[in-house]
Amino acid sequence: MSQTFRHPEILEIARAEGKVVVEDLADRFGVTVQTIRRDLTELADAGKLERVHGGAVMPSGVSNIGYEDRRDLNEAAKRAIAKACAHEIPDGASVFLNIGTSTEAVARELLSHRDLMAVTNNMNVANILVGNPNCEIVVAGGVLRRSDGGLVGNLTTTTIQHFKFDYAVIGCSALDLEGDLLDFDFQEVHVSQTIIRQARRTFLVADSSKFQRSAPARIASLREIDVFFTDQPLAAELAARFSIWGNAYRICD
Repeated sequence: MSQTFRHPEILEIARAEGKVVVEDLADRFGVTVQTIRRDLTELADAGKLERVHGGAVMPSGVSNIGYEDRRDLNEAAKRAIAKACAHEIPDGASVFLNIGTSTEAVARELLSHRDLMAVTNNMNVANILVGNPNCEIVVAGGVLRRSDGGLVGNLTTTTIQHFKFDYAVIGCSALDLEGDLLDFDFQEVHVSQTIIRQARRTFLVADSSKFQRSAPARIASLREIDVFFTDQPLAAELAARFSIWGNAYRICD
């Protein structure tokens, strides 16, 4: 079967099952795993799938990709972004890290920082930072979202309002050409908006896969972000807007 004929069937399987696995597809079509990896890469390049470890998933629209699969998306890019972001946070600072796999990557890069106060509504971030004995950790309580270890709701928002952070490190699920940061969970959006208001400087960490995605809830505009850390240049239209707003973005590799 030619590659052209495989692609529609691969997409049908992904739509039906939510995810396709390289080895399963190779067995199904009687081809090598290298051939299937090329198919998935081509479908991902066309915006029809998103690659994850061992396979691919459907791109999101109104619901997010599973958290474990998101951890596998663009791992190298996330590490580079996290390293650059952490470099901008000095010892002795107070910092908020919100929900997301990119902010978890930043937390790992903060393990050697000294005299930090870290506030988070991400149980995974708190557990990572336990490994830094020179970091005071404050968990913003709320309703636990079992799917990703996030804490959301009114109690979370109220806790955040008691602080004024030197830095906030936030992620988003999507970024559109108008420069709007988007997400899927309305409760999480409200928490993120509160974080931005309570921070002296806000850093956005988001790899280029977020440029290809959509989500229904608006967090904020890029004009409210002090520095945007990503791995690919912005589209010309968005880069022009960002330049007018006078904010900075860093391409990390």
